[in-house]
Amino acid sequence: MPTVALRSRNSYAATVMRSDELDFVLPHELIAQEPASERSASRLLHYRRDDRTVVHRTFSDLPTLLRRGDLLVMNDARVIPARFTLRKAPGGRIEGLFIAEESPGVWQTMLRNLGPIEGPVELAFGDDESLLATAIGRTTEGNYRLQVHTTEPAIAVLNRIGRMPLPPYIRRDKDHDARDDADRQRYQTVFAKAATAVAAPTAALHFTQAIFDTLDAKGVERTFVTLDVGLGTFKPLSADTLDGHVMHRESYTIPPDAATVINRAKVEGRRVIAVGTTAARVLESQPAGEPIVARTDSTAIFIYPPYKWRFVDALMTNFHLPKSTLIALVAALVGLDEQRRIYTEAITKQYRFFSYGDAMLIE
Repeated sequence: MPTVALRSRNSYAATVMRSDELDFVLPHELIAQEPASERSASRLLHYRRDDRTVVHRTFSDLPTLLRRGDLLVMNDARVIPARFTLRKAPGGRIEGLFIAEESPGVWQTMLRNLGPIEGPVELAFGDDESLLATAIGRTTEGNYRLQVHTTEPAIAVLNRIGRMPLPPYIRRDKDHDARDDADRQRYQTVFAKAATAVAAPTAALHFTQAIFDTLDAKGVERTFVTLDVGLGTFKPLSADTLDGHVMHRESYTIPPDAATVINRAKVEGRRVIAVGTTAARVLESQPAGEPIVARTDSTAIFIYPPYKWRFVDALMTNFHLPKSTLIALVAALVGLDEQRRIYTEAITKQYRFFSYGDAMLIE
């Protein structure tokens, strides 16, 4: 149940929204630790804004809910198996997360348990002790730079030894887990392309080729943008009020064909449906009242009530963390009171929450 008293929708513009207004109590057992047995077997909560109805369905029902001419905008970022383990003499274990390859062999990483470094620190990868690295310094953000002693590109090394960067609320055994191979498949969309992300666009995890085939036959279009989902997507609200939160920045690309398809849909009055908050943030980062143009850029847009939506007409999304920027985006689309009511209903009906959880269609 929500932990704060409700207030009317009409008060949004008159007051500053508090972060604790996005808080709620979630039973621990509703945090999905594994995906559904089949992607499209996830449950789907269908919410209609015009009459505020909630209907409980399965994701395989989605084609019956969409209209001919609807346009799905999806994020095709591919998740890097970015987690790895290092060891230092005489055997200390270090947990690593790849952030970026700054230059050949020089990785920017987050390292847990290494501590301060006063000079180069020699390390070995836990899954390939013949592969060595040297911690050579820190970035201004506090991350570590690793000189990895190999001619292989970072993505090739990680594809060989890395694990998927599952969020911390999904529990896995250290170093290795029997579900690692399954996570490589299921914490990835079926259409993922460029390996650029360290977190999945989770609303799209439910789609299968069979679902796409049915949507194609119905005349539902789709197009793809890319947003490099970073760890900031899991960052909790950092201020007492939403206007004080500093939003993380993420890179995105809108290809020429996507810009053309989106603009045509808007001109023709067809619905643009963002599949996930990442796709929604790409669309809403574009200038209002202007056609979308192909571009590569970055965004730190933070969407929360009150917000005037520019391009998104409907949203596919999962169920999000309390006091997160993602749940603020949902509240901006349906209103705070309705967001609370929907989530209370989802908890009552035992929906599965977060990255491996169930989905919601807001139209």
